[in-house]
Amino acid sequence: MKLEKERIEEEKKKAALEAVKHVKDGFVVGLGSGSTAAYAIKEIGKRIRQEEIRVLGIPTSYQAFLLAVQCGIPITTLEEHPKVDLTIDGADQIDRELNLIKGMGGALAREKIVAFASEKLIIVADESKKVEILGENNHPVPIEVLPFAAAILMHKIREYGGKPTLREGSGKVGPVITDNGNVIIDVDFGLIQSPAELENELKRFPGVVETGLFVGMADIVYIGKRSGVEELTRNRKVEKKN
Repeated sequence: MKLEKERIEEEKKKAALEAVKHVKDGFVVGLGSGSTAAYAIKEIGKRIRQEEIRVLGIPTSYQAFLLAVQCGIPITTLEEHPKVDLTIDGADQIDRELNLIKGMGGALAREKIVAFASEKLIIVADESKKVEILGENNHPVPIEVLPFAAAILMHKIREYGGKPTLREGSGKVGPVITDNGNVIIDVDFGLIQSPAELENELKRFPGVVETGLFVGMADIVYIGKRSGVEELTRNRKVEKKN
């Protein structure tokens, strides 16, 4: 089990280091949340120190903010820089069309906003995140919702055919509260044959702030593997050996 965990962490790191090669001097970079994106944040900080490049970071969560500060990355905001050169982020599932499920870390709304502002979205992940169809293995779609609307939305989602669960905190009693002051409903929709259609339907429900379906947003995906790094784009696949 320990060796397997170490292997997965090594795959994450490989993917993140490949993505950071896209960061250039003078860039404004969206900093994703989660364990894989953390490797990218650390590497950007390292390049700032060693290469003396000028990079500004826009964190997608308080966790990413704290890590960026710790790594010496100057922080900025979308108000100051509404145009972001690129964002590096992780994903929970990635299908063959590069559609994503994100949000198990709770930062999906801010992650999607920063990705939307970016010229390029680069996703980093280990090999276990690749799937043929989103929703495999009963993987839920996180949905950030207004607390006032949570109960009625769970009812409507059940009518729509989903199996919703209000995300509970592990370190305290009660629901997880996002950086935006909202709650998260994790919904099992089974296999998602049309992510775009599901995304559009869910966004029509009053009280839904954002969903964890990132459809047609990823430009490049780097998958860390034992043999190296696999690069996926919408039109081609490239294997990069160690």
